Amino acid sequence: MDASEPSIKRALTRDLTQSEVDEIRDLLFAAFADDEHGAFTEEDWQHSIGGTHFLLSVDGRSVCHASVVDRELHVAGRPLRTGYVEAVATAPGDQRRGYGSAVMREVNEHISRSCELGALGTGSQGFYERLGWQIWRGPTYVRAPGGDQRTADEDGYILVLATPTTPPLALDAPISCDWREGDVW
Repeated sequence: MDASEPSIKRALTRDLTQSEVDEIRDLLFAAFADDEHGAFTEEDWQHSIGGTHFLLSVDGRSVCHASVVDRELHVAGRPLRTGYVEAVATAPGDQRRGYGSAVMREVNEHISRSCELGALGTGSQGFYERLGWQIWRGPTYVRAPGGDQRTADEDGYILVLATPTTPPLALDAPISCDWREGDVW
């Protein structure tokens, strides 16, 4: 019997069933279990909720996920309404089948319709670059309670996606994110 065609569900966190939440969490923790950049954490999970989830299923089984949360990034001091991509993962046994690309095309479309900018942090730049994302070449900062703090270890790992409403940007300008617990980017 052939596998059914993949389907992608788009839902706000509050509209996910408990079963879907459990499946997403299991998928994320499994996908990042052996990640060279570190395992998926509870803080990573908290960063991924409160926005829009994209969940790809095959034969009723969740195999790929990404979420987009609202953040405000500043580029050269200018605030931009940003769709920040979190928790992109494909189940270990289902990787390299195009599921991540399919989910990210949906994410790109969502961001392009609703945000001034898309952004994400990753060590997999090539995957996102082929989907239209660009590496931010400028210095990175976090807007912390005591003032801007440099996040030099993130330089070269932040990617952006221009949208129809993105103002002209210099990719080598300073960029900053709002403070949050855990990984700020």
